[in-house]
Amino acid sequence: MSSTLPLHTLRPLGRWVVLGLVLALHPMGARAQQANQAKPANAPYPERGSLTDPEAYPRPVAHATRTASPPTIDGRVDDEVWTQAELLTDFVQSQPNAGRLASERSEVRILYDDHALYVGAMLFDSHAGEYVVQSLERDFPSLSTRDADIFGITLDTFLDRRNSIMFLINPYGAYRDGQTFDDSRSEDFGFDVPVEVKTALHDDGWSVEVRIPWSAVRYDGSRPEQVFGLNLLRRVRRVNEDSYWAPLPRRDAAHRMSKAGTLYGIQDIPSVRNLMAKPYIVAGNQSGSGLVPERTGNSADAGLDVKYGVTPGLTLDLTYNTDFSQVEVDQERVNLTRFPLFFPEQRDFFVENSGKFNFGDETEREYRQGASLSDFKLFHSRRIGLVGGQPVPILVGSRLSGSVGAWDVGMLDMRTQAVETLPGENFAVVRVRRKVANGSDIGAMFIDRSAVGGSNAPGNRSYGIDANVHLLGALVLSSYLAGTQTPGATGDQTATRFGAAWRDRFWDVSALYRRIGDDFDPGVGFVSRTDIEHTYATVGIHPHPAIRFIQEVNPYVEVHHFSNLSGDTLVTREVRGGLSVDFINGAKLTSSITRNYELVEKTFDVSGGTIPAGGYDFDEGEVRFQSSAGRSLSANVAVSGGGYYGGDRRSVGGGFRWLASNRFAVTGSADYNRLMLQEGTFTSSVYSGRLKYAFSTRAFLTLNVQYNQDIDQMITYARFNVIHGPLSDFFLVLTERRQLGPSGGVLERALTAKVTKLLTF
Repeated sequence: MSSTLPLHTLRPLGRWVVLGLVLALHPMGARAQQANQAKPANAPYPERGSLTDPEAYPRPVAHATRTASPPTIDGRVDDEVWTQAELLTDFVQSQPNAGRLASERSEVRILYDDHALYVGAMLFDSHAGEYVVQSLERDFPSLSTRDADIFGITLDTFLDRRNSIMFLINPYGAYRDGQTFDDSRSEDFGFDVPVEVKTALHDDGWSVEVRIPWSAVRYDGSRPEQVFGLNLLRRVRRVNEDSYWAPLPRRDAAHRMSKAGTLYGIQDIPSVRNLMAKPYIVAGNQSGSGLVPERTGNSADAGLDVKYGVTPGLTLDLTYNTDFSQVEVDQERVNLTRFPLFFPEQRDFFVENSGKFNFGDETEREYRQGASLSDFKLFHSRRIGLVGGQPVPILVGSRLSGSVGAWDVGMLDMRTQAVETLPGENFAVVRVRRKVANGSDIGAMFIDRSAVGGSNAPGNRSYGIDANVHLLGALVLSSYLAGTQTPGATGDQTATRFGAAWRDRFWDVSALYRRIGDDFDPGVGFVSRTDIEHTYATVGIHPHPAIRFIQEVNPYVEVHHFSNLSGDTLVTREVRGGLSVDFINGAKLTSSITRNYELVEKTFDVSGGTIPAGGYDFDEGEVRFQSSAGRSLSANVAVSGGGYYGGDRRSVGGGFRWLASNRFAVTGSADYNRLMLQEGTFTSSVYSGRLKYAFSTRAFLTLNVQYNQDIDQMITYARFNVIHGPLSDFFLVLTERRQLGPSGGVLERALTAKVTKLLTF
């Protein structure tokens, strides 16, 4: 471990702090925040349950009550002080019976004092004890909260009607917290808040108490009264029912803050500039024939993460000698295309506030728009500290992120250590986005990647501007213009997008045009394919048939057309017709038939076979079914096949999840592909299994095993995690990659112990 930090590594941190302070003091930001504090009009409110369209209800208001004696957080909501608070009830369904009152009553109360916000809820249930609980683990990793009984709280603490912090709690006290950005456009569950959560089970339901310290959230402490956006969620999974305090349609989530209610009454709370530090100590041993000698043997290290509230809306994160040894390994996948696969970021430092840095093919929630961030991201943090899937040490880093009035800001500066033939590098990212009327925004981004330490390695720059415009309540216009600068590149280094999409309760219609230059190379980003002009169009409908067991059907057609930059050569064409059916119990059936054309300009290898250059016409079909995940045993299966580059393909995939109890879960999956090509028949498969056991809401064991037939390797990951304090952990992690077969052996094996401790000041 290095004991000194060179002065030049600290200079980028100072630049971000200074720039953040300048933005924070700009008068435009203050005016934008104050403009959102108008008191509600006394509009007549229809009787709850009298409408079939949740969006037709006026947005509700609530008032928090100051208390001189905070409640005891034991989950029971039985302290006398709760009776002083305003009662929030009469939640309205979004599904299965949109606009009608919830089938089970929920009673919520909100208190506050100088130290924290307190939320207490009594959640009555006529079938008490029949709760669907997927996990006792913090943040429910790899699980969807849609498949469990949940009480949810979303708070928009700056009342910008776009961003929120969110808490999702199950009946046994496990909870998930996160941030959402741009009115549900993106989510970040790497965000962690040291809240106190307790639940209690009763004969007539369950209850929950939450203490949210003011030091853990951002708000403008200079205001005499805080006005927050607020929504509350109740999910009763056994009947697949979602209901909200501020009613929402089925396609929206609790964090659609433009449709949230408003919380008043929080007055004269202190302005908090919290400082948190999280040091870590790690020790381990690495071995295996696939590692160079320098990476084997025993090791020990230490590092530090610091979080500081620079302004009410801006948070500065600093990291020194960053370690990600506890992060789960990537899932093995089969690639049957000639394009690179997109792997999501899993490292906590980069996941937190990641939505502030999004630029590229973003999609609006529940819109079919033809491209996503897995097709193009101008900034993809996996390009920092990872090369070929192998870690590169991160020496130091800083991130300044948050909101300043109508501006969203994300700035990042990281420095990596030189390893083997790769020089040390500096990565600098600046992202700003200006919120305008009706949820629209305009923004810009700049990224620089350069070698340090006297290296002559070429650098790379990326930049762009984008705009997203919301009109008429259902129309979204999206666009960007991006460019890169790479030494030696002589071709087109630009990328462009124009898109329009309409999504209401019945129609789903969109069109898209994208153009990606042949030398467009975002050095800290991801792009699946270049040298293309891409046009896309789709038309779909979402009727709700009068069939007792069906929630919604969605027939649609869509067309993708890819040509080269000059537009005279067709490269890819997909014409697809599809149908999806959502069932009342949460099950889903989807099917599609696709007519394809692919021009292969260069021979490529796939699963042991070779696809020669040439043009190929082929058809394929697919059927997928997901059973109701609200049951103790659930499964999904997908069957697809048809033509494949002059041959044939047959694919079968699926998985299961068995919830033996709220403590123990077993999952498994398989993806089998059989390719029949001119040169022969080839198979490619990936299998995985996972065991998870929760000793309590503070101690967990995970075992994950994967087998990749293509490379005949077994990948094992085991982790034991104990939460010994708020946001403080002990991890014991074993990872192994083993080559099977006659010449097999351990390629990589690492046993690591890591301790973190949160310190607050």
